[in-house]
Amino acid sequence: MRRLLPLALLAAPQAALAQAVAANPQGSGPIVAALAWLQGTLMGNVATAVAVMAVAAVGFMMLTGRLNWRMGATVIIGCFVLFGASAIVSGIQQAAAIQ
Repeated sequence: MRRLLPLALLAAPQAALAQAVAANPQGSGPIVAALAWLQGTLMGNVATAVAVMAVAAVGFMMLTGRLNWRMGATVIIGCFVLFGASAIVSGIQQAAAIQ
């Protein structure tokens, strides 16, 4: 029994002692600002208008039989992914976080 104790201790799970990293590394201010601008542009009024026109055009083409349903569904799912990207990434980060 005493011989199995060291093996049991080696097999027991242990917490990883990883280094905590700051949210934004030093010197990344301009990069973070540029990415925030890009996100605002992609998620703003222009992107919403383009997505509405794309869904309307795809819907009209599907209605008239010029586009198959699989391609139309691909465009619509792409819009969902584009506008839900921040929620998707937040969900992945929360799922990966060590509690």
